[in-house]
Amino acid sequence: MISKLLRVLKITRVAIQYGLDNIAMSGIAPPRIARLLEMLFFWRDLSQPRGVRLRQALEDLGPIFVKFGQVLSTRRDLMPPDIANELARLQDRVPPFDPDLAILQIEKSLGAHPDRLFARFERQPVASASIAQVHFATLKDGTEVAVKVLRPGMKRTIEKDIALMQLAAGWVEKLWADGRRLKPREVVAEFDKYLHDELDLMREAANASQLRRNFNGSDLLIVPEMFWDYCSTSVIVMERMNGIPISQIDRLVAEGVDLGKLSRDGVEIFFTQVFRDGFFHADMHPGNILVSIDPATFGRYIALDFGIVGTLTDYDKDYLAQNFLAFFRRDYKRVAEAHIESGWAPKETRVDELESAVRACCEPIFDRPLRDISFGQVLLRLFQTSRRFNIEVQPQLVLLQKTLLNIEGLGRQLDPDLDLWKTAKPYLERWMQEQIGWRGMVARFKEEAPHWNNVIPQLPRLAHQLLKLRVEERAEESSEMMRELVQEMKRSNRMLRFLVYFGSGLVMGLLLALLLMRGQVWVY
Repeated sequence: MISKLLRVLKITRVAIQYGLDNIAMSGIAPPRIARLLEMLFFWRDLSQPRGVRLRQALEDLGPIFVKFGQVLSTRRDLMPPDIANELARLQDRVPPFDPDLAILQIEKSLGAHPDRLFARFERQPVASASIAQVHFATLKDGTEVAVKVLRPGMKRTIEKDIALMQLAAGWVEKLWADGRRLKPREVVAEFDKYLHDELDLMREAANASQLRRNFNGSDLLIVPEMFWDYCSTSVIVMERMNGIPISQIDRLVAEGVDLGKLSRDGVEIFFTQVFRDGFFHADMHPGNILVSIDPATFGRYIALDFGIVGTLTDYDKDYLAQNFLAFFRRDYKRVAEAHIESGWAPKETRVDELESAVRACCEPIFDRPLRDISFGQVLLRLFQTSRRFNIEVQPQLVLLQKTLLNIEGLGRQLDPDLDLWKTAKPYLERWMQEQIGWRGMVARFKEEAPHWNNVIPQLPRLAHQLLKLRVEERAEESSEMMRELVQEMKRSNRMLRFLVYFGSGLVMGLLLALLLMRGQVWVY
């Protein structure tokens, strides 16, 4: 409890120090309140621009807050340009930690000093992020690699912040009318899981390997190879990737990269990961994406940082695909029916009312370029609709929602004229045909073939065993019925004997009494 209190005090101190109250209430608070705050906190220096102060505050507060700033930096439609530009520095320009600490971490994790492990190791990091930093190196066989080293003390810091988020989630559930429906505890638990996954770099290496395998042979996405002999939970070594950060639009244009194609490829990569694989990169901010300018792979995406990935079940994929496709076809009735069928909306919900509400949210954004669409505003309206109809928030889809917002932010920077719906609709229709049509049936037969190859030869023996078991069960049932019948007959016989004896005695008694009454019986 003391550690939580200390963390709250630190958050309060940082907020006051960097004037976050001044940023939040700018243009809202009455001048009298603003002057009072200035007098109260006379000691702080607010001479730097507000974007710089906000970035520095997030950096001081740690990795969770840095990640929050990374997400905000992609939402230029919601953030003022000066703040968005400054928060973009959080993508790959977080202050690095001491290189000597990185060397100690490598030596502890891999059992040798970097000078012994590598032919060359650059002490100064090339990139620094909220969880780890990266150094370039060269293996002894001449292969150029990137060495990712975990920041010291990260687990303790994250656990403190997660504890505060869990506390806040409990307050939301108790104090806010919509608290339980929004499932804040489950959402925080999901976020906690992925943050702790990110602290295990071996898990990140495995995620990268899976994504690389999923896109093997693809001309859309490049994923670096992992060198497993140099990987541990705190240090991983991967193939060095060369490219231009996707946020540097001017450099991409100067190199001749087709931004329109790049934006369309990004949409296809996203939907491929979600609907084909059910395994998607869930941290796709601009700092984690490069664009290749190598002649052999020119214009392809290069993915980096695989600490956070999302997974979807077959049920989730089918549900989402039906909703997306119905949405693209403007079939709002089907969207409403899918929500009710899935149990996300109460069974008593009227389809026509939910259909009308969804139409009001989504219809205004069709046939418009991405620059005229704000998913933030659409999500806000959908949130209001979900509250009205008591639609439950699904924690397992929180990462997907976050990734979709990142994709929108990237698309807005690359090609504001991109028609997201026309780009995505053909892919989704093709995917649905592959899942539901004859192609999907053939594919599932192929998947099940090895299983049936083992089962079919066993069918005669299994059938015989089943029949034998059934006969034995029937015999047992018959034996049990016979035992019950015998017991019933015994009970009936006892009752019959009782009735005969009792009835005979009663009859004889009546006859005797009758004779006595007539005086025809001699009594000695």
